[in-house]
Amino acid sequence: MYNFDKIDIKIVNLLLEDGRMPASEIARRIGDISERAVRYRIDRMVNEGVARVSAVAKPQAFGLTTIADVWMEVESDRILEVAKKMAEFDNVSYVACGIGETDVSIQIVAKDTAEIYHFVTEVIRKVPGVRKTTTSIVPLILKDVYQWRIPERIIREISEKDISGTRN
Repeated sequence: MYNFDKIDIKIVNLLLEDGRMPASEIARRIGDISERAVRYRIDRMVNEGVARVSAVAKPQAFGLTTIADVWMEVESDRILEVAKKMAEFDNVSYVACGIGETDVSIQIVAKDTAEIYHFVTEVIRKVPGVRKTTTSIVPLILKDVYQWRIPERIIREISEKDISGTRN
């Protein structure tokens, strides 16, 4: 597991504000850290796979203004196969396997509800292993993964470890 500290968290949060923020600006905003150290920390987090700096295209900018969540009940021996198949579709923005009432959940972006309907009825339901689907149109997203911040309780836990000297 990657060993975050308060400085790493500050760097991540600043990059969430602007993924193109120069290391010099990050160092200036944090204070008491060099630009070189900021670059090193960013590279380390990226290389360790705990952070990624990338562009996020908004589907609405391309006319894909309708979003739907689809939950699938799938034959138990085909769950991963169905999930991997869903990940192949360009209009699917999210794929996950779950435990509980539904086995696979996806999010679809489309130009309208007719396109959603067609994709669910003519594509998803015809994938071998899919037994049942439940679809919900998503009119508003208040928070998405690229807006996720490291929770305050984790920041407090890291600060307490720093203070008590229990960090490696």
